[in-house]
Amino acid sequence: MVAAVCVSVILYSIMGAMAKEKTIYTCNECGGTSPKWLGKCPHCNAWNTLIESVASSDAPAKNRFASLAKTAEVTVLSDIEAQDVERTPTGHEELDRVLGGGMVEGGVVLIGGDPGIGKSTLLLQALDSLQRSGKSTLYVTGEESGAQVALRSRRLGLDHSQVKVLAEIQLEKILATLEANRPDVAVIDSIQTVYSEQLTSAPGSVAQVRECAAHLTRTAKASGTAIVLVGHVTKEGALAGPRVLEHMVDTVLYFEGDTHSQFRLVRAIKNRFGAVNEIGVFAMTEKGLKGVSNPSAIFLSQHAEPVPGSCVMVTLEGTRPLLVEIQALVDMGGPSPRRLSVGLDKDRLAMLLAVLHRHAGVACMDQDVFINAVGGVRIGEPAADLAVMLSITSSLRGKPLPKGFIAFGEVGLAGEVRPAPRGQERLKEAAKLGFTMAVVPKANAPKKPIEGMIIHAVDRVEEAMNVVRGLG
Repeated sequence: MVAAVCVSVILYSIMGAMAKEKTIYTCNECGGTSPKWLGKCPHCNAWNTLIESVASSDAPAKNRFASLAKTAEVTVLSDIEAQDVERTPTGHEELDRVLGGGMVEGGVVLIGGDPGIGKSTLLLQALDSLQRSGKSTLYVTGEESGAQVALRSRRLGLDHSQVKVLAEIQLEKILATLEANRPDVAVIDSIQTVYSEQLTSAPGSVAQVRECAAHLTRTAKASGTAIVLVGHVTKEGALAGPRVLEHMVDTVLYFEGDTHSQFRLVRAIKNRFGAVNEIGVFAMTEKGLKGVSNPSAIFLSQHAEPVPGSCVMVTLEGTRPLLVEIQALVDMGGPSPRRLSVGLDKDRLAMLLAVLHRHAGVACMDQDVFINAVGGVRIGEPAADLAVMLSITSSLRGKPLPKGFIAFGEVGLAGEVRPAPRGQERLKEAAKLGFTMAVVPKANAPKKPIEGMIIHAVDRVEEAMNVVRGLG
């Protein structure tokens, strides 16, 4: 009799717990719910829109969807006292540049990249530097054991590191550890391996990634712990999981670069506390990732003498001007000439070839045209137009541009050369690296001469071509 009563009590407790937290499926289109997964929403008849979520019969909104900040009264914007965001340097200058100066208290950073490109290596190095500077740190690994992390730290030369390591993938245990240790900076490697017991779906699913990221973001804002989430990427290079993941966090960083090359780029796609499109340049060494002090050297080929088809431009990556070599190869093509560009927009290349023919008389209709940005960098700004056109002309004529020559400027369909933003900074960076001659838009011509540099200011494409012909 007593045993039966005990069993009844236990079953009652389990059923009560299950009643508080049960799984439902919510439609992404209409917001309707279903007690079980269906291929088609019973409310709006949309296919494959039901996503698993948790429903609680006992005041779910109060606990599960608590606000990230305390509710405040309506206040006039001018009456709110604005305070500068305090930053904690990571000990790696290039990483600090991308973050906008360092880690922010309560900030959430999402970093993604191809497997093996160096995400975990860089973050382990940053945590060790932070720990040595007096900050408390926590490294949560869901893909490796503690012994494997320790082995990697030895290989990186991080001897006697005091970084705390937790090998765990259950969200509730991770949150309890964060609450107990209260670290200044925590890394979750990776968010796709973390799961919550409130959901029945597998780790890495849309529901799990969204729910775990929301809980970790709420914890960061409430406790002041800066959290870095490592994210997997798809075969197309985008962050795996729901796009809402990028909206939740404060900063989104992408690792770029070929895994077969020693150089890596970390680019800020989103940053609430700093400039976007800022990049940090690293070199992969036996002791981990090291910042590159002169990144322009990566994107310039080392030619003993000038070669045809090469033109150097100055591009802006965030707040940093970088010198990048644009290479062109023009060769006799067949009935259907090829147009191939690496690091630049292919459609824009076709447009520039048409402008080059119409306004400068340089015809490439029967020629194969190949364009490459040296070093694997991707250039998205139109300021590369003039350098692309000059490199094509140089390759077609078989005559190199003068040594120490640079060019930049946007080219319009009417043949006009438009100014590039922050032209003065571009020219000063080029002069600092020893370049002595430039062709730039007339609006970018400096009011005061730059010592050691001859500047040719042009309004149209044909003017730029005439300048180059006169030089060579």
